[in-house]
Amino acid sequence: VLRHEEFEEGCKAACNGPYDGKWSKTMVGYGPEDNHFVAELTYNYGIGEYRLGNDFLGITLVSRQAVSNAKKIGWPLKEVTTGVFEAEAPGGYKFYLEDKEQLKEDPVLKVTLGVSDLQKSVNYWSDLLGMKIYEKDEGKQRALLGYADNQCKLELKTVGGAVDHGTAFGRIAFSCAKEELPTIEALMKKENQKILTPLVSLDTPGKATVQVIILADPDGHEICFVGDEAFRDLSKVDPNGDKLLDDAMAADNSDEWFAAQKMKKASA
Repeated sequence: VLRHEEFEEGCKAACNGPYDGKWSKTMVGYGPEDNHFVAELTYNYGIGEYRLGNDFLGITLVSRQAVSNAKKIGWPLKEVTTGVFEAEAPGGYKFYLEDKEQLKEDPVLKVTLGVSDLQKSVNYWSDLLGMKIYEKDEGKQRALLGYADNQCKLELKTVGGAVDHGTAFGRIAFSCAKEELPTIEALMKKENQKILTPLVSLDTPGKATVQVIILADPDGHEICFVGDEAFRDLSKVDPNGDKLLDDAMAADNSDEWFAAQKMKKASA
């Protein structure tokens, strides 16, 4: 756990999806956000479950330790190719665990998103957003892109039809120099691309105010660019992160409250 933050109402940039109640976010990863890919886990207190679509196809980790941990606790694993195991997290999200020694840098190898038209998506992410194409396989209808050799990669994979985003509303985020944000916004306007949230400042209680712009690619995948200077301040590892999360979970009696009212939490 790198940091944990609680919010009393929905985010004006829809960071927690289109939900306007109390929510929290917990950043988890193998190291600081400055130089690791991290997952942002958002929890909406009044929502009991989400319907998953085919937009997010999984995260691939290189970690013998993860495979060993799963086997030790009896977590179901399915070997999909030699030495690569599929695991399903609570809620249905897929993880692919490569049974090799964990990389010294970031063990998160790639994040895979479903697309409806591979070439169109590759053009968007490479020509407009400036990603380098590392691999492209027309036969398997997949492409691997990234901003740097030593960073987690983005894999685009054709799903054979329209992309369904379900109701969980995930997004992928990148930090960049603050002065690049207006340039990104201007380019998207010039190219008639979708901007979900024009350049806006977001407050985090007791922490830095960051500037973000949120875009949508041809399949509606949400992409957030955040100003790096303020983000570095916001994203410092919080030594109290674990305790804040534990305290929040202990204080969350929403399940009990709904049970006492003989109601079920909403299914999004």
